[in-house]
Amino acid sequence: MNILAIETSCDETAASVVSSQHQVLSNVIVSQMDIHAAFGGVVPEVASRHHVTSIQRVIQEALHQAHLKPTDIDVVAVTKGPGLIGALLVGINAAKAFGYVHNIPLLGVNHLKGHIHAISLSHTMQYPLVALLVSGGHTELIYMPEDGVYELLGATKDDAVGEAYDKVARTLGLGYPGGPLIDQLAVKGVASYSLPTPMKDEAGFDFSFSGLKSAVINLIHNETQRGEAIRVADVCASFQETVVDTLVKKTILAARTFQVKQVAVVGGVSANLGLRNAIEAYQGEFDVVVPKLEYCTDNAAMIGAAAFAMIRNHEPFDTIELDGSVHSDIFNQGDF
Repeated sequence: MNILAIETSCDETAASVVSSQHQVLSNVIVSQMDIHAAFGGVVPEVASRHHVTSIQRVIQEALHQAHLKPTDIDVVAVTKGPGLIGALLVGINAAKAFGYVHNIPLLGVNHLKGHIHAISLSHTMQYPLVALLVSGGHTELIYMPEDGVYELLGATKDDAVGEAYDKVARTLGLGYPGGPLIDQLAVKGVASYSLPTPMKDEAGFDFSFSGLKSAVINLIHNETQRGEAIRVADVCASFQETVVDTLVKKTILAARTFQVKQVAVVGGVSANLGLRNAIEAYQGEFDVVVPKLEYCTDNAAMIGAAAFAMIRNHEPFDTIELDGSVHSDIFNQGDF
């Protein structure tokens, strides 16, 4: 089986062909990062317009790199949400048109399922597992007792961790996206600034990063007003150490509570070197897995991998009525 997968949930226009052996035959991504950097973040209308101009050539290039014709495709899978509704509709309409013209079944895939199943492109998923999903729009802990079953253990009550990185980077004048920039500077600094630990005394698996973000912003403003030089690398190191410590402690607590075999970290922030090193310290107690770097950020190969899991679990195909109705920024059981 060959699946053509399409992803347009935010600011990457992506298409991929994934085979039944979870082999990625092509993985084409057109990023809008440089375009949105000028605005300090993603502008939904701008993202949608660029998806429109890129989607057809991205699909054609994915088929070309896979050395396949449209008639070689068995299923067309597409992100149905969560995401920016205008961006989602570009991909959905392209997938519907492709499927209709070539008489190929259509399958709408949850974007978060895609991030979780990005693991399967380079590792064998072992159940039960706990997945920490961290990105610009999401911070969740998901428990999977078995294939195809997803239970939300906890989520952020305010800012997603990637969003907090972007806002701190913007205050420091580092640019966008903030995550990679802070990660690079953190290794050059010392965690010498005292910052509050988010939800330190609260039980459970929820997260909160708004207070930490505000504490860093206030620190920078106060130091500036006093005429003190901001040690940028030290601020980055202090912020990242606090974030990583919070994420890892909650994840390992969940893993031990549910006695899982595998711990996965997925989503765009899983590319963060500080987070990867911290979670991999628990290798041995659990099978700790992180996707390859090319599958951490938004891509279509992960959508194809999730589609295979859905087909394996006999989930129904979609009709031409698929409309991207799952576009909430909040992960919930209904998303699946």
